[in-house]
Parts: sequence; structure tokens; C-alpha cells
Amino acid sequence: MRKIVVSLSVSLDGFIEGPDRDIGWHLVDDELHRYVNEQLRTMGGFLCGRVTHELMAGFWPTADTDPASTPPMVEFAGIWRDMPKYVFSRTLADAGGYNTTLMRDVVPEEIMALKAQPGGDLTLGGADLAASFRQHDLIDEYRLYVHPVLIGRGTPLFRDADTRTGLELAGTRTFGNGVVLLHYRCAGAAAAG
Repeated sequence: MRKIVVSLSVSLDGFIEGPDRDIGWHLVDDELHRYVNEQLRTMGGFLCGRVTHELMAGFWPTADTDPASTPPMVEFAGIWRDMPKYVFSRTLADAGGYNTTLMRDVVPEEIMALKAQPGGDLTLGGADLAASFRQHDLIDEYRLYVHPVLIGRGTPLFRDADTRTGLELAGTRTFGNGVVLLHYRCAGAAAAG
């Protein structure tokens, strides 16, 4: 069965973005971008909310035609276009193409059916969507790219919750720019597979 993998950049103080959706503090150099591309290339789909999808769809479809794009950016543009995308939104009438399926809510039975389909794991981005998936105990792994910066305020990665989730360390990696990958499996997911 496919896994749901939360894959996000986070500041050391726990934020995925600063005020006004600022991500200018992300330290994505070629080394990190190549590594992320390598990981995402094996995935079976992107799971994201409306805001994340609109941000991605506003840049990546044509990023490989921009002369300023680095080779890893060009590569990711192709990965993003070709990868199935599942966009969760109650307000969008249409997800806008690019191999995209619109889903209204996080319905556990629908997510389990999606996980049961053949193909690679599913990568989940966005704090709001991750909170919904976590509420239903649908997350199998966390791949958190911790950036060496304290931003003070913004959108926290984790919201208050009434549940505790045991995690098992699956690996770490330190990149030349100081970003550290923390890869955890949920304790139940590690035992199951």
C-alpha cells in the first residue's frame, strides 16, 4: 500500500512560511533541489490544498522555459507537470488541468482507496492539509527539511491537537547549506511496513 508522506521545509522555530506567505528564507540550493527532485520523481502524486496548488500552478508549468531557471528547477518543472495532483478545496470549481483531480474534503475512505492504488507514495504539502490528514491518522511519514533560521512568526507546521503520534527516526541528512532533513515514520506505519 502506498504511503502518505508529509514533505515540507520548516524553520528551526517550527514555521513553514512567514507572515504574508513569505518563504524567502528557504535555503534551496542546487544540492538540496536535486535531492528533493530525486525523492519526488519516485512519488505517485502530490496532495495539496488550494493555496499551495495555485502557487505551484502559477510558476512551475513554464519554469523550464525561463532562462533564469537552474537545471534542478527545469527538472522539477517536468516532474510537477507530469505528476498526478490531488487538490483539496471546497471553493475551486476547477483545478485547472495539469493532471489534477479536485477533491472537496479529506474523507478517510477515499484516501485509503487512493493509497490502495498502484504506484509510488503520495507526498503531502501544506500545514492545513497535514492537520486534516493527521486528525484522521492518515500520515505515514514526515520528511522535514529544517532550515537554519528562526523567523519568529508565521504559519506553524503543527497545530494544537488532542492526539499524540509516536515517531521512529528513519534517517537524517545534512546538506552543505545547513539544511537538515529529519525523516520520521509514524510508529504504527513503521510496524506495518
